[in-house]
Amino acid sequence: MNDAAASSVAPVRYALSFTTGTLLAHEAALLAPLYAQHRDWEKVRRLALESNVLQVRTHSTGIRLVRETVKRLSVLTDDEVSLVTEVTASERSHLMWAAACRRYELIGEFAEEVLHERFLLLAPTLDHQDFDGFVRSKALWHEELVEIRDSTLRKLRSNVFGMLKEAGLLSVAGRIMPALLSERLSVALSSHTPSDLRFFPIRAMAGEVTAL
Repeated sequence: MNDAAASSVAPVRYALSFTTGTLLAHEAALLAPLYAQHRDWEKVRRLALESNVLQVRTHSTGIRLVRETVKRLSVLTDDEVSLVTEVTASERSHLMWAAACRRYELIGEFAEEVLHERFLLLAPTLDHQDFDGFVRSKALWHEELVEIRDSTLRKLRSNVFGMLKEAGLLSVAGRIMPALLSERLSVALSSHTPSDLRFFPIRAMAGEVTAL
């Protein structure tokens, strides 16, 4: 494909369905053992709903949470899904942040281009204006961002910031917190190309797996 043809190809639309839950680390810890047993995400979804594994009050809530948790877990490798059941709560939160970044390109690009870059530039904080400015810049190439309602944008922004706080990457006051990744998690994340360490406020990148 020549350059002119390539430039005329519309970018892939962002998936913007991350309005259910935030990190879903607790839910992931409950569903990952089912996958380890059956190795089939459809079966995991069915069994989780039939037995109300997540212990939610309504079936509709269960459907939404199970569906979204499976979406994120399914972008992890089988070894990483196994890690979900073995790691500490902090490690699980970091792993589920990486899963959200993989599953949703918009989150991954925000993590790499704004969170990670601001950390490297020694910018101490991250606020809603940073997210809104990022979305406006992406809207030049993604008309789906132009079309979303203000209420939806606020929900997406709220969930992203909620994820960051749950993962310990952003303080309640909006201060960027260095990612204190364990060695085993650093090894797992840096084994991808490009390295998934780019999603974190961390200085080590591909090939550098020493934890902070």
